[in-house]
Amino acid sequence: MKFQIGDKVILLYSDEEAEVVEIINAKMVVVDTKGIRFPVYTDQIDFPYFKMFTAPKKKTAVKPLADMLPREKPAAKKPTHNGVFLHFFPVFEKDVFDDEVVEKLKVYLVNENADEYDFEYKYLLRDGVSFSLKNRVYSASEFYLHDVDFDEVSDNPKFQFVFSLVKPDKKKMDYFEAGLKVKGKQIFNRIEEVKAAGQASFSWLLFKEYPAKVPEESLDLSPLQQIGYYDLSKAAAYLPTPQSVIDLHIEKIHKKWREMDSAEILGFQLDYFEKYLQSAIANHMPNLTVIHGIGEGILRDEIHQRLKGRRHVNSFVNQHHPAYGFGATEIYFKY
Repeated sequence: MKFQIGDKVILLYSDEEAEVVEIINAKMVVVDTKGIRFPVYTDQIDFPYFKMFTAPKKKTAVKPLADMLPREKPAAKKPTHNGVFLHFFPVFEKDVFDDEVVEKLKVYLVNENADEYDFEYKYLLRDGVSFSLKNRVYSASEFYLHDVDFDEVSDNPKFQFVFSLVKPDKKKMDYFEAGLKVKGKQIFNRIEEVKAAGQASFSWLLFKEYPAKVPEESLDLSPLQQIGYYDLSKAAAYLPTPQSVIDLHIEKIHKKWREMDSAEILGFQLDYFEKYLQSAIANHMPNLTVIHGIGEGILRDEIHQRLKGRRHVNSFVNQHHPAYGFGATEIYFKY
C-alpha cells in the first residue's frame, strides 16, 4: 500500500494539505483536512515532498489593498525540453546519537518534455524484481514511483523502464528502453554532494529526447536471386529451421571458438542471432527466447539495440527466468 495512516499528503486538485486517517482499500483512503474527513482515490493525492522541495520560496506577504483586482490563476507548468529524469529525495531521521541519517529515498519520474509517455517500470535487486508498475507520466509533471529503503542502496539497485509515446509518431520508435544501474557508492556520493550544497534532492537523466526509428535491417536475399530464385515470399525455406529457444554461448555454436578473438566471437554470435530471428519472423513464430548470458552485458545490449524499431517485434524483455536467470531475452512478435 502506497499510503499509511498518519501520512501527510497533498490533494492534487486543490493543492491543500491533508492527513490520511483511514485505509478503505488499495485505491481509496479517507483524509482529514481542517477537521473535515472525506474519501479520495489514491491517484488524487500525493506525498508533499516534491512540492516542498521544488516550490519557489514564498516572498514576504504584502497586505492587499481593497481595490486590488484578484490575481489570475497561475499558468500550468511549461515543458523545458530538458529530458526525462529519475529524481531522488532523501528522507532523514535522527539516530541514537542525534545525528541525521538517511532512512529512505523517495523516487520520482520527472518528465520535463512536451510529450506524454506510457511506461512500464521495474525496480530490481540482486534477488530479482522488487517492485513494478505500469502508468503514464504527463508533460511537465512528476510521477511518484515508490520508496527505496536506504539499506537496499548497497545492493546496487537497477531502475528499468520501457517507454512509449501516448500519441504515436510514425517517425519515432514504438517503444524505448531506458534505465539506471547505479552502485551504492554513487548514491552515497550524490547524497553528500546535495547536503554540502544545501540542496534537497538529486537526479539522473534517463533520456533527453524520445528516439527516432532506426532504419530496419533487411535480410540479404541477393544470393537466392543470383541462382535464379525470385519468389522471395518463400525465403523461409532457405533459412535455418525456426526454434523457440536459441543459445548464443559461443562454445555451443562454433567448434573452433578458442581460435577467435573477442570481436570475432561477438560478430559470429550476432550473425547467428540474426539468422534465427529472421527465421522466426519468416515462419510466423509467436516468440523467441535468446540465451545470451550475463557477463558484462555487451551481447545483450547489442541484441536489444537491433530489436528496437523492428517492424515485426512487438516487445522484448530481459527479466528473471527460472531456467536462465537474467541471462536471456524473450522476444514477442506481431504480424
